[in-house]
Amino acid sequence: MKSIKERQNWAQFDALQMGTEFTLKDTTLPQIMIEDVYGDSHPGSVHLNKLTEQIKYGIYQQGGKPSQYHTTDVCDGCAQGHDGMNIVLASREAICDMVEVHASAVPWDGMVLTSSCDKSIPAHLKAIARMNIPAIFMPGGSMRPGPNQTTSLVAGEISLKQRKGTANNREILDYKDTGCPSVGACTFLGTASTMQCMAEALGMTLPGAALVPATMRNILDYSRQTGYAIMNLVNKNITPDMIMTKEAFENAIIIHSAIGGSTNATLHLPAIAKELGIKLDMNLFDEINHKIPHLGNINPSGKHLTESFWFAGGIPYVQYLLKDYLNLDVLTVTGKTLRENLDELEKNNYFNKYLGYLNNYGLDKDDVIYPISKAAELGSIAIMKGNIAKEGAVIKYSTCIEDMRHHIGPAKVFNSEEEAHNAVVEGKIQPNDVMVIRYEGPRGSGMPELLMTTEAIVCDEQLNGKVALITDGRFSGATRGAAIGHVSPEAARGGEIAFIEDNDIIEYDVEKRTVNVIGINNKLLPLEEIEKIFNERKKKGIIPRPKRKGFYKRYTENATSAMEGADY
Repeated sequence: MKSIKERQNWAQFDALQMGTEFTLKDTTLPQIMIEDVYGDSHPGSVHLNKLTEQIKYGIYQQGGKPSQYHTTDVCDGCAQGHDGMNIVLASREAICDMVEVHASAVPWDGMVLTSSCDKSIPAHLKAIARMNIPAIFMPGGSMRPGPNQTTSLVAGEISLKQRKGTANNREILDYKDTGCPSVGACTFLGTASTMQCMAEALGMTLPGAALVPATMRNILDYSRQTGYAIMNLVNKNITPDMIMTKEAFENAIIIHSAIGGSTNATLHLPAIAKELGIKLDMNLFDEINHKIPHLGNINPSGKHLTESFWFAGGIPYVQYLLKDYLNLDVLTVTGKTLRENLDELEKNNYFNKYLGYLNNYGLDKDDVIYPISKAAELGSIAIMKGNIAKEGAVIKYSTCIEDMRHHIGPAKVFNSEEEAHNAVVEGKIQPNDVMVIRYEGPRGSGMPELLMTTEAIVCDEQLNGKVALITDGRFSGATRGAAIGHVSPEAARGGEIAFIEDNDIIEYDVEKRTVNVIGINNKLLPLEEIEKIFNERKKKGIIPRPKRKGFYKRYTENATSAMEGADY
């Protein structure tokens, strides 16, 4: 036990812990820190105390002593439409730092972290990597489907109608009553669900733990088993750096490509890897997406919801189908390799165990997770470069119709999402326009997600499938349409996106992985001439950024490029 020396050196250590209902015997057991983001902040966090209770039982049963800590997270959905969204990505760093504080103040033998959602999961994985003591992650599972297999993102259509004054009061009230019917992460493959999947793909959860329906008994069973598993990791001294290797990150990117995960994973995976001294180049994402079949028929890239994905076999079944692409010899938190885990799951009939639940919806496994032979395309995201994204930009082409994967149109430029959203609502955007929203990168305003604007576009019949959006901000995992984000260098760093003007002609091409200004004032010009014009425009400088304070100031002044993880 790590804390023996400290306890012998300072008797108050034991006295203080016995004041928190330890017994004297408890002070002699392996000490396990459990940290969650439990709180009343949103459905993904409010139930986590039930999971940690089971984790504690599992640790006790295996001869350890758990101690529970909390750092509550925030919700992207509650932050939509106001300045609260600007702090959301930065919260990843705050949560990670608080776990570091808690994990450093006591010489723990191991730790278990549990969360459900967008920033808390990567924060926890970053902290696990940073502390590098035996650790395991337990996901908070997925929410129940809404009426008619809908998700909470019916909000996009409802909100646009509200702004235009065309929504009736009953429609709004019914949505509020049914849009989020249970605890758990939102039931589309947004960032929350994607990062649960990434935690499992990295080998940091028990097999099948990602996206367990949060209202079913199975999630409590996984939590108890997680308590058992951490004690096994402690006894064998298996640390995160032995699990989250370069090969494990490559496996995670392969799974991300196959399921059509959120573009935010291109921020989070590099930031997690960096804590282990591993550099994930954006080109690796593009290289993998060129060759991995897209198997997940999951909203928003596909039709079905995360609950159905789990019933169909979830991440383990996707891994099973992609065995020829994955490194199966990576170690996982079971203490076994991925190959051994998959063999054991197959032996125990895991891949068929929950199909009866899927049949309740009239679905078969192949409806939700395509066999490789039925995959319609390769990959789901692309890394694009050009004269307005010299370091790179990201598009999730699996949610973009074929007709908009190559587009040429006039720029309509906005210096904030609020301006852009108002322009959509007020009918100032026309079919064929390329909306440019800038100063929304990590240093510009904290890199908020621009879901309100992308939903306004796709919910407008005149604009849906006819307007593109380019930004140095980021998108929700639920974003649909021709949305190119993470443009780097960002405007606040003096990137070329800061110097685009209305009626510049923009062309992007997903297949060629390019995004460029190709004309000025509606006139096509050679790229060399465009470069000269932009160099002249740069002499004006960027728009001064507003004064900030506290943690938000520290983040926006020190955040790295989106191509490097947008950490600090």
